[in-house]
Amino acid sequence: MEYKKAEEILPKELLKEIQNYIQGATLYIPKETHHEWGEKSGIKDKLHKRNQLIKEKFQQGNSIQSLANDFYLSEETIKKIVYKK
Repeated sequence: MEYKKAEEILPKELLKEIQNYIQGATLYIPKETHHEWGEKSGIKDKLHKRNQLIKEKFQQGNSIQSLANDFYLSEETIKKIVYKK
C-alpha cells in the first residue's frame, strides 16, 4: 500500500468535505474491485485442479502415503484433501 498526500491528489473542495469528517489521520480508500487470494496469479485454480487430481487418484485406489510422495505433501495434508466434503 502506498501513501499519498491528499492535498496533492484531491480537489480542494473534496478535501475540505473530507476534513469535515476526519482530520490529521490516515484514511484507507479501498479499490473498487477486490481479488480473492490467488485469483490474480492463478494459483487458486492450480491448487483446485491439483486437489481434484489427488481426490481422483485416491478414489482409484492410490494410498495416502503414495499420494503424499507423488505430490510432495504430508500425509495429513493429503487426508485433508481427500476427506474434505
